[in-house]
Amino acid sequence: MAEEYNTDGMLDIFLYESEQLLENLQDIVLANKDEECFDEAAINEIFRVMHTIKGSAGIMMFENVAKVAHKLEDVFYYLRESHPKNVPHLELVDHVLNVSDFIQGELEKIKEGDSPDADPEKILEELDKFLTGLKSGIVKKGDALPPENTYVEPSQFYIAPTGGDAGKYYKISVYYEAELAMSNIRAYTAVYALKEVAEDLKYIPEDIMTNEESADEILNDGFHMLIKTQGSIDEIREIIEKGTGVSQINIYDSSIKEFTLGFRDEEPEPGELAVSEGEKGAGAAEGKESKELAPGDYVIRAKEPGKGKKLAKPQSKQPVKQSFISVSIEKMDSLMDLIGELVIAEAVVLQNPDLKVPGLDLSNFQKASGQLSKITSELQDVIMAMRMMPLTNTFQKMNRIVFDVSRKLSKDIELEMIGENTEVDKNIIEHISDPLMHLIRNSLDHGIESKEDRQAAGKNPKGKITLEAKNEGGKVYITVKDDGKGLNREAILKKARANGLLGQRNPEELSDKEVYQFITQPGFSTKESVTELSGRGVGMDVVVKNIQAVGGKLEIDSTPGEGSEMSLKIPLTLAIIDGIVMEVGNTTFVVEIGAVQEFISVHRDMVIREPDGEEYINIRGEYYPFIKLCDKYHIQENTQSLEDGIAAVLEYEGKTICAFVDRLVSEQEIVVKPIPSYLKKINGISGCTQLGDGSIALILDIAGII
Repeated sequence: MAEEYNTDGMLDIFLYESEQLLENLQDIVLANKDEECFDEAAINEIFRVMHTIKGSAGIMMFENVAKVAHKLEDVFYYLRESHPKNVPHLELVDHVLNVSDFIQGELEKIKEGDSPDADPEKILEELDKFLTGLKSGIVKKGDALPPENTYVEPSQFYIAPTGGDAGKYYKISVYYEAELAMSNIRAYTAVYALKEVAEDLKYIPEDIMTNEESADEILNDGFHMLIKTQGSIDEIREIIEKGTGVSQINIYDSSIKEFTLGFRDEEPEPGELAVSEGEKGAGAAEGKESKELAPGDYVIRAKEPGKGKKLAKPQSKQPVKQSFISVSIEKMDSLMDLIGELVIAEAVVLQNPDLKVPGLDLSNFQKASGQLSKITSELQDVIMAMRMMPLTNTFQKMNRIVFDVSRKLSKDIELEMIGENTEVDKNIIEHISDPLMHLIRNSLDHGIESKEDRQAAGKNPKGKITLEAKNEGGKVYITVKDDGKGLNREAILKKARANGLLGQRNPEELSDKEVYQFITQPGFSTKESVTELSGRGVGMDVVVKNIQAVGGKLEIDSTPGEGSEMSLKIPLTLAIIDGIVMEVGNTTFVVEIGAVQEFISVHRDMVIREPDGEEYINIRGEYYPFIKLCDKYHIQENTQSLEDGIAAVLEYEGKTICAFVDRLVSEQEIVVKPIPSYLKKINGISGCTQLGDGSIALILDIAGII
């Protein structure tokens, strides 16, 4: 029967929840890496994470993941139960991170459709060795070892062992949030988790693993269990509450007779809700007639033999609405594309040539179109907000890199994170993860000196890297700053000269920032020896390409002896922008409205032409490069003189240019589309868009023009 069940939904849940748990695990470990030991809360949380992953992997039959998780769970089980002293903390941190990396690697294979077939024997052997030393320390101290944390191979259905007579009986009703998907799998997760405390267990619906329709039954009627256990009510409740989507848990006292009768079809009289052990006596049951009732009487009333019994429903069930749902990013991308097409369709309607017929009364149309524009704009804002994600996870990954690389280089380096809650479009986050990793590694390897060199220079032996993000003017600024030795201008110039990058330029006329930009050239490295981390001249050029791919720019600044600062300037989102539509001849261009400082009329005496052909324009005593787009892109212009056209004053990264065009058309929202791959990339053009009349406009890239 198991083969008939569709596990795709289960797999999605397993991957999502496991990745969330691993992120939580890594955050805990890195937050405690500099401490002497894990505190009790951290030990309990790591134990819980491994226990949950072990159970989930067992259900999904990923045995190597389950075994590794169980072995690390063993380690923290002994830490939790025995509180041993002198545990080698950094060694334990390494073991936890190695397990996290192993499981993450297996999850990546699963996502790619491959089998998680990595050999866990090496990790298991290392953990066994560490655990053996831990146990010997406990024995040496004179304490008794806690019972073994026995691993039980999971089966499709849980069949509890036969218990003794000391257990108590409870009836449990679990209700899930109304919009929860795959509630039958959540129910089975609760069953699997309760096996740790259950001596015997029954549940209804019984076919939660083989019948997808049981999910609807659980949402409508709840999931009900009868359990025999020596655990407390509080313990049972805590185990179930660890699952996701639970809105209500009712636990009733039961009896062996009721447990034996099990689940039937007839409605019983409602029983009395059991109380936690700490509350016993506070809510004593009231007697009925002359009989004093024990807690749980009449939860399931015995009827004539052969007649069915049904589990009591809660007296008042208040559904709890779910605050968050998980949505596939592919669906979000599709929705974003549809909204982009909606913006284009709106422009087609509002700019339709048929509306320009003289004498038409368009008052009602204007009202309706205004309402349509308002709704479309609000819809864009909503989907943009949905796609925005904080940089927290990306920054936390950098924390792991700093920890690993600094230990490999025998350097003592801390990472300070500022503004990690800054939100950016998800597609942009995917593009900046690798550039940030390269910048961090460069600061670790090139920037921060060794402990001895720092002490000799009078610095704090402990180096520091600051990773900061902030929003400003529709852009996101991400800065990687270190307090290392800084960049060596002369060494960079020497390498640039050797690589033929200087050309005819005089090095003395180059600013520091212009010199520092040489390190972003392919194959450029001032390091004499090649190491595992650097020296091959690759990395910084990749950083620049990835940042430029999302419309961003890298700026480099440095102070010798004090450190370096790498700043990324990237847009908040890439999909829809506000733009100015301009015409040059029969070609239409669009420029982002944020790059426009002003528009000015041009007179012949304002323009100065240099002998080399370059032109500059005088605006209020300041001279700026004057670029005629018709000449740059070989377009037949409509204007016969400068006075007939208009100049757009454009600013980018503190640099200003003037672009001369024939005329301005309009301001409108622009859906950014990439240049088709079969066209050669044109300098100064970053994309294209479709206008309301169906024509194509080219989007100007100010950085490329400059």
